[in-house]
Amino acid sequence: MITGREIATAAFTALAALACLGSDADAAQCGSTAAGFDTWKREFAEEASVKGTGAKAVAALMQTNYASATIAADRRASTIVARGRALKQSQAALFASILQRYGVPPGPLIAIWGMETGFGSQRGNQNMLSSIATLAYDCRRPEFFTEQLYAALKLIDRGALSANTRGSMHGEVGQTQFMPNNILSYGTGNLDVAANALNSTANFLKAHGWRAGAGYQPGEANFAAIEAWNAAAVYQRAIALMGRQIDGGEGTSAAR
Repeated sequence: MITGREIATAAFTALAALACLGSDADAAQCGSTAAGFDTWKREFAEEASVKGTGAKAVAALMQTNYASATIAADRRASTIVARGRALKQSQAALFASILQRYGVPPGPLIAIWGMETGFGSQRGNQNMLSSIATLAYDCRRPEFFTEQLYAALKLIDRGALSANTRGSMHGEVGQTQFMPNNILSYGTGNLDVAANALNSTANFLKAHGWRAGAGYQPGEANFAAIEAWNAAAVYQRAIALMGRQIDGGEGTSAAR
């Protein structure tokens, strides 16, 4: 399974690449298929040699192959944005109710949804309880996962989860991938249902300082709530960048 973190890395890389296009007219000619990759390698190798790159490194570059799998992952960013815009329109009533209740616009929620599970298509197929119990037993991070294990057991007692609940490798479940402790704190219903997962995610962001109408790009007030969602900087920026594109400027500061 491709994780939300891997999708995030690809997403941010793709968006950053868009910003860089055309920045150097004299650079080796870029391309969008494998066809011109060998020519590009030769041109780039010449440029690298002029800039002082050694023969050993240049030889290593010339041995590289066009990584089709990397390109496929990298281009998910534009797919998430395009589908996200369509979902924003088709599910307008849902996102309007979330905005009214939590103050969170569609963009960052849809970006999280797309990056975490591909809009629900990649939720994982591991036994949630086995994953968390194993990690609670493992000596590397027992404190964190012991807390998650107690939360999972409590949710099973309540009937919110079952012994057969499936999730990702570390026990995340649902359309936006909640750990059990966060389900207890912010869950609003069955997280395999998109509306519940999106409401729960908005509830999490609001609880971590989200303010209606404030910006959520890096350096703006609501970016701290995105940071609370995931500690990886590349993931945080991917949410903000794609969220802004989905919102078409909504949820950002007036200066932007």
